[in-house]
Amino acid sequence: MTRQADHPFPGRPFDDDKFHEECGVFGVFGHQEAAAHTALGLHALQHRGQEAAGIITYDGDQFHTHKSMGLVGDHFSRQDVVESLKGYSAIGHVRYSTTGGTTLRNVQPMFAELAGGGFAVAHNGNLTNALHLRKELVSRGSIFQSTSDTEVIIHLVATSSFPTLLDRFIDALRQVEGAYSLVALTPEGLIGVRDPLGVRPLVLGQLGNGPCIFSSETCALDIIGADFIRDVKPGEIIIVNKHGLESLQPFAAQRPRPCIFEHVYFSRPDSLVDGMNVYEVRKRIGAELAAEVKTEADVVVPVPDSGTPAAIGFAQASGIPFELGIIRNHYVGRTFIEPADHIRHLGVKLKHNSNRGPLAGKRVVLVDDSIVRGTTSLKIVDMVRLAGAREVHMRIASPPTTHSCFYGVDTPERDKLLAANMEIEKMRQHIDVDSLAFISIDGLYRAVNNTARDNNAPQYCDACFTGEYPTHLTDQDDPEFHRQLSLVAEQKNLAG
Repeated sequence: MTRQADHPFPGRPFDDDKFHEECGVFGVFGHQEAAAHTALGLHALQHRGQEAAGIITYDGDQFHTHKSMGLVGDHFSRQDVVESLKGYSAIGHVRYSTTGGTTLRNVQPMFAELAGGGFAVAHNGNLTNALHLRKELVSRGSIFQSTSDTEVIIHLVATSSFPTLLDRFIDALRQVEGAYSLVALTPEGLIGVRDPLGVRPLVLGQLGNGPCIFSSETCALDIIGADFIRDVKPGEIIIVNKHGLESLQPFAAQRPRPCIFEHVYFSRPDSLVDGMNVYEVRKRIGAELAAEVKTEADVVVPVPDSGTPAAIGFAQASGIPFELGIIRNHYVGRTFIEPADHIRHLGVKLKHNSNRGPLAGKRVVLVDDSIVRGTTSLKIVDMVRLAGAREVHMRIASPPTTHSCFYGVDTPERDKLLAANMEIEKMRQHIDVDSLAFISIDGLYRAVNNTARDNNAPQYCDACFTGEYPTHLTDQDDPEFHRQLSLVAEQKNLAG
């Protein structure tokens, strides 16, 4: 058995039935305490990845690096670590692995000494042709130090024949497919980039009249007192240096397809995504769900914490009282030093506990953000019934998840997704609820953007619900790709 102390992500051993959050990036230019501000920013982005964290700084002469497995606060709260990261510019990364293994060599930001000087990069997303590009690069003599697709970008930059580092960077990005937001650090300055479809988020902020900030979410700007300026546009490259800020859009224009699941689950409720407050959007999703599916019940209960805003919206729209019928233990996974098999089997009971008062004798509406494998839903329903609920109705604030994500979100392969293998009635029977309903895809779009889905040109990336992937999936045809996915999944299962 893997010891708890060796867990690459010890805080989440029982969280096996959610989409895991991808990664988060943060960058600062022009501040004496760039490393400290980056550590604070990463702390605010911790929900996007709990396996590992890293920061690289530049002091005008050399780069400084610290990368560690575990949570941001476990390492970057130490004064000696932060003081060792000297410099006025920095980039940082929190990681939940979606490709590559869970090892220190895959922790970002990644750094290389190139012909034009040092180059560091941190990446949120996935490249869907990374394996194809890696094989080409290896055949030409490149030597890889990690199994992360981020390193592919570094090698593409290193082998490009363009004269400047910026031109080589643009040349590299023109060769990749998939989704990414990037922050890069060079001797010349800080660079922020968002993929041409804008699948992965990236925002620009400013601290007073001075330092510029890049972040995956606006909540990380708030923690350091920075102002939100705007979203980085899809396909935009922003260069920040001592001369100011320069914006380039070197890629062919495409219709944006930002990830709609940022609104459903990934982003923190206090963030702005596409200029909209996530908390308010999630309440609108709940209200739309209540309008679509009329329900006779006594109480609305969220599955905490991700189902809470939608449950509030559902309760307000339906007129059914909102109650906290399930209480979450936020410290699960840090409590048990060595969880034995019988403790692991308890799983959801360690993370959630029923609150009998609001549940006993009641017709309960449980509101959650999604159903992935269905394992946690089944246990939650059983817990609510044991607390005395007379009826249990499950309402889901997203459409059925029928397809895997290949753009930087850790999802099971499709044969493990409950909705890919069962119709809704079979799912209802499987998780043992009196009724089960999901918001429609058009309802989700209306809640997020006040308009139905344009089936000819969808406004968002919703491939996990529709199977309509907005980019090529080049690596899907390679058996090695699926072998690597299986290895990562096996590694996580052994650890968790």
